[in-house]
Amino acid sequence: MRLYRARPGRRSFRPLVQRLPVSMSGAVALGGFAVLAPTLAVVGELHATWFALSGFTVLCVLLGALSRPTAAPLIAGAGWLFFNGFVVHRYATLEWGGAGVEFTRLGLFTAAALLLSLPAALPRRTVRVQVLPAPDRARNPGLT
Repeated sequence: MRLYRARPGRRSFRPLVQRLPVSMSGAVALGGFAVLAPTLAVVGELHATWFALSGFTVLCVLLGALSRPTAAPLIAGAGWLFFNGFVVHRYATLEWGGAGVEFTRLGLFTAAALLLSLPAALPRRTVRVQVLPAPDRARNPGLT
């Protein structure tokens, strides 16, 4: 039996997607950003440019697609730590660049993580669909 979900008032059904719990989303985010920072170093883009910022933002979007909306601040916080420590200030040094700059980065990462996680959190009703077996013609000769 498969479970499907439909939004109230609509007839279209979508398969039920399980999202990662908040704690697992945080762990996956830390691992993903830990892989992204050396990857940017290999490419030669370990500087505070639009390329590095867009790479972190895209990873936030991808992690948000796997996570629940309540995990967005955790994903954004992990992204900000790695971006600030390894891309902006380098050598794993966290420094404060001003409230406007840092809150803009945190807001961008949070909005990116919420981009694909919020539509999945909209209310839906669960519909159970069972596949009924085909009638056996040997047992029921009256069916044609």
